[in-house]
Amino acid sequence: MRSIHLVVTSFTVTILAWGLYGPVLHWGQAGMVTDAGLELGEKYARLRPFVCVGLSYFAIGVVVPALLLKIKGETGEWTLRGILYSLAGGALGALGALGIIMAFNFGGKPIYVMPLVFGGAPVVNSFITIYLTKRMKSIGTLFMVGLVIVLLGAVTVLISKPKPSQADQADQPSIALAPVESHSFRDLILQTASIASVIVCWGAYGPVLHKGQAAMQHSRLRPLICVGLAYFAIAVLVPNLLLLGAVPEASAYRFVGSMWSLAAGAAGAIGALGIIMAFNFGGRPVFVMPLVFGGAPVVNTMFTTFTEGLWGDVDPFFLAGLILVIAGAVMVLVFAPKSPPPAVAEVPEEK
Repeated sequence: MRSIHLVVTSFTVTILAWGLYGPVLHWGQAGMVTDAGLELGEKYARLRPFVCVGLSYFAIGVVVPALLLKIKGETGEWTLRGILYSLAGGALGALGALGIIMAFNFGGKPIYVMPLVFGGAPVVNSFITIYLTKRMKSIGTLFMVGLVIVLLGAVTVLISKPKPSQADQADQPSIALAPVESHSFRDLILQTASIASVIVCWGAYGPVLHKGQAAMQHSRLRPLICVGLAYFAIAVLVPNLLLLGAVPEASAYRFVGSMWSLAAGAAGAIGALGIIMAFNFGGRPVFVMPLVFGGAPVVNTMFTTFTEGLWGDVDPFFLAGLILVIAGAVMVLVFAPKSPPPAVAEVPEEK
């Protein structure tokens, strides 16, 4: 009974952490824009929040696991193949985080960006896993129905997403109103492209990291360290080099914006740890992942709707689209073809 409680507690932490990730990061981006940026119509920073996310992942994904590995040790070993796959998984995770930031920067809102990501990533994850395990011929009707439901839900969400409230429009400088309106179609395309990049990167993250973990004899801490190192390289070193002159940005490491961005990175890393702990306590991906990908967007939507006062702006079709995305993602995960159990070698009878 104790292990069941620990499994539920672990994936509940992930649901809450990943549900809060998008809104909190959005606040961090808004808190780092300078007055000069606001005058140019830039409401959200890009690179500096990304740096903060990378720093949080480095602290939680490298420093803490390295100390645990040093103090307590763990089964498994470092291998070149495992390191390369785990670093690749971390790179996919970091690029996905950048895609979230860019989607927000092009006008996307957490209330629909995050549910679309959480609905689409499991689909990509399932297809990659099915391909790697050579189970394409085992795809069933319910799996395909789940895909169609996700697609219908995503289209419904994008069409009926809540429009900016009057308060949001009042906060925007008048000098920026005309350019923002004139580029609305372009921004919609860039939003969609950014969301799609996150879905692909975060969908591939799990299978790639799993191969790294398997290559290290199913070590848990070693792959996590590699993920943190990849985040540090892509989300900390590269953005800071760009900020030195190649890609200047009208933003600053302001206290409030930095704290929110660090908190978002911590939420992402803690959510990843929650899944690892749920598996460690005996949870199975067949029910842990559907619950996570089904619960996190609900937390995200409820939290964003409450904090931004959007209760009166939410269309019933938007809620219906969210339900379709979540339900379809759960169906995809549940009814994806499963790998057959490993064959048990027959033990010859003693004569």
